[in-house]
Amino acid sequence: LLVLVQVHGQGGVKFQNWAKTYGSSPELYFQPTSVEEIREILDMARQRHKRVKVVGGGHSPSDIACTDDFMIQMGKMNRVLKVDKEKQQVTVEAGIFLSDLNVELNKHGLALANLGAISEVSAAGVIGTGTHNTGIKHGIIPTQVRALTLLTASGEILECSESINQDIFQAARLHLGCLGVVLTVTFQCVPQFHLHEVTFPSTLTEVLDHLDDHLKRSQYFRFLWFPHSENVSVIYQDPTTKAGPTGLHPPLSSASWLWDYAVGYYLLEFLLWISTFMPTLVCWINRFFFWLLFSSRVENIAISYKIFNYECRFKQHVQDWAIPIEKTKEALLELKAALENNPKLVAHYPVEVRFARGDGVWLSPCFQQDSCYVNIIMYRPYGKNVPRLNYWLTYEGIMKKHGGRPHWAKAHSCTRKDFEKMYPAFPKFCSVREKLDPTGMFLNAYLEKVFY
Repeated sequence: LLVLVQVHGQGGVKFQNWAKTYGSSPELYFQPTSVEEIREILDMARQRHKRVKVVGGGHSPSDIACTDDFMIQMGKMNRVLKVDKEKQQVTVEAGIFLSDLNVELNKHGLALANLGAISEVSAAGVIGTGTHNTGIKHGIIPTQVRALTLLTASGEILECSESINQDIFQAARLHLGCLGVVLTVTFQCVPQFHLHEVTFPSTLTEVLDHLDDHLKRSQYFRFLWFPHSENVSVIYQDPTTKAGPTGLHPPLSSASWLWDYAVGYYLLEFLLWISTFMPTLVCWINRFFFWLLFSSRVENIAISYKIFNYECRFKQHVQDWAIPIEKTKEALLELKAALENNPKLVAHYPVEVRFARGDGVWLSPCFQQDSCYVNIIMYRPYGKNVPRLNYWLTYEGIMKKHGGRPHWAKAHSCTRKDFEKMYPAFPKFCSVREKLDPTGMFLNAYLEKVFY
């Protein structure tokens, strides 16, 4: 029986990423509710010679999801399809937000072993860009994927896993949105757990000199460095059997609201705005806020995902490269020296330093090497752009020199030549992509720089 599904795309929708740093105006915007509808959209795109971009939460701080042709937003395909208690695996539709998945898994006594800072992101988007958190025993989030299904440009559905369509699986675990439409994802989970978080002040010298100790001492260790100073905030997160307050966060007391928002947000935004006229203020702001908010020891216990997730309060420009872990000290000291030797360079706090285990995912920034991610930001106080080009280029130069690879979702200036050098499996990925999408239906301006 031939079922005709009428799909309707909306015109006039303006797409913007979360940070409002990139946007586009797709000719038609779709929110499909079934595989049949997606097939129809791809058919229509083929007939009209249009390109297609699939988008989840729109969180990527780059133009990786932008298109002027057809955009498919997967938010309505967001069900949990299967929970396998025995294998501790969950299969979900690609559009589910991790924030919903976390709650759902919790009901089944399960959890994801590692999560990024934000959960308002879709399952397929998180793996497509190589989202990561920290923990030297933990890989980036795509390493938690055990299987997925992919709808290709020709309308065929492929089941992919370690045992079926292995090559496509290795490519699709970090797919950049260019292989087809991911329909379902199966994640490996772990039994639900609580995390005990301890935050304490230190110095850059101390942390870099004793990096191995820190990595051994805490399962999810990361640190925040406050540029233009030696100040560091060390964060240890470790599974614990002690349960914290149950249920939701305790209601914010007015005192903690005052600190978190009045000071941590509004005052900071105002001061950063003023610093756009007086750049020398930044180094004072970084020190002042470290003293104000990060100079004492703080402990917290909660269910794992509430500790992994934290608010990225400001709209911001971001870069985040992974370098081989043994280069951590050298690269950070070089960045510090560059800021000290060039008074014109200003850097907002924090530089967030995280660690991830090496893996075999073809386009993973951690491909075949344990890595250190160095994440730099420039905030946009009241939406105003702060000059960042010099800082950006200095940072990229240091990262490249030390064998770095950029985070796929974040702004970078790399092209195909760079990626061919960085990724031993790049040609393999390209051949899978060309096989699955010979006409380039799933490309856009961002991806053209990657592949051409």
